[in-house]
Amino acid sequence: MNKTFSLGILLVTCCAAALAQTNKSSAAASPQSRPQLPPPPTRLPDAPGTPKLTPVGAKPGEINDFHGAPGMNPPADVDGDFLVGPDYVPAPELTVKEGVPQGKVEQFVMDSKDSKFYNPGIARDVFGTVNPNNPKTLIVQTHPIEYQRTITVYIPAQYLSGSAAPFIVTHDGPALGKPDLSLPHVLDNLIAQRRAPPMIVVMIAHGGGDAQGHERGREYDAMSGKYAEFIESEVLPLVEKNCKVKLTKDPEGRATMGGSSGGSCALIMAWYHPEWYHRVITYSGTFVNQQWPFNPETPGGAWDFHAKLIPQSERKPIRLWMEVGDRDLLNPNVMRDDMHDWVEANNRMATMLKEKGYHYQYVFAVNAGHTDRSVREQTLPEALEWVWKGYPIADAAK
Repeated sequence: MNKTFSLGILLVTCCAAALAQTNKSSAAASPQSRPQLPPPPTRLPDAPGTPKLTPVGAKPGEINDFHGAPGMNPPADVDGDFLVGPDYVPAPELTVKEGVPQGKVEQFVMDSKDSKFYNPGIARDVFGTVNPNNPKTLIVQTHPIEYQRTITVYIPAQYLSGSAAPFIVTHDGPALGKPDLSLPHVLDNLIAQRRAPPMIVVMIAHGGGDAQGHERGREYDAMSGKYAEFIESEVLPLVEKNCKVKLTKDPEGRATMGGSSGGSCALIMAWYHPEWYHRVITYSGTFVNQQWPFNPETPGGAWDFHAKLIPQSERKPIRLWMEVGDRDLLNPNVMRDDMHDWVEANNRMATMLKEKGYHYQYVFAVNAGHTDRSVREQTLPEALEWVWKGYPIADAAK
């Protein structure tokens, strides 16, 4: 099944964790008995362990109040640690502009039965319990499922048929017949303004559910190269075949982006396969201990990125844009392992990236929650422009 959509239809803003997608797996999953947790507290921008933040556009007298200017983002050519908010303004690039060439969006469906990587899928029966022999993991009962995932592809108007185009892979992609057009609209404008190369976007829906014991958790939270290998072997060839495009093999021309577990997955792809991906964008990245099943090589799951992997490894050719909200998640889990604070995890990530000399930009969003829509609507164009710095825009469509 393959559908094409005009970009002139209503803007649909994507939630970073699109867990409401309708597919076979959602019907197969049993009702969940997930523990109820209080709202996350507000973490202060000057709390111990937080990098020294530069408020964006702050007036001299406001700098100690941690007040950024509404609608202003960090410079797109500067690394470092920045503060935005508490008031947000949707970026003008989200709006369709008269005279700006609009790309097209196509969709097709992949069936789990055809996958060599994730067949069958999994869904959990009830929320897991702490393993008494290893408090860093859960005991989770699961059952096999069949599912379908929608692949949504944006092709810019400037794409030259037969050329090897740069591209970005995004996670938690939209459902069939409901394409999210926020990213295509932004790219239409950025490409026309020569602030980003004419890139293809591959938006990949997950296999259903969330976290430990569900297909989404198995795909996104596992600390391995498996999900990137699935995309390389099974998704990208279908994109080229069904959409009549050619995707570059140059890792400098490949990016990946996501929010929450989709964010940590974006970095996982580049970390385990830097020969494929060099550019990464994360919103509220789940750099915490959510991996399941337990992997003794990375016992802390994605927490190990800042605990040992980044500090103990040679610097990799990864350029990383990161965001976290001051009211981001705190311990949404029955485990009490001190490895489930999203703000602390992202603060630690920024600190380690700076120590190792990475090109990174860290955005701490005041008055913002987990994968906060208002933050994303303000910062997405700047994040894309920053992460693609250094790529030869003039030659991108040749």
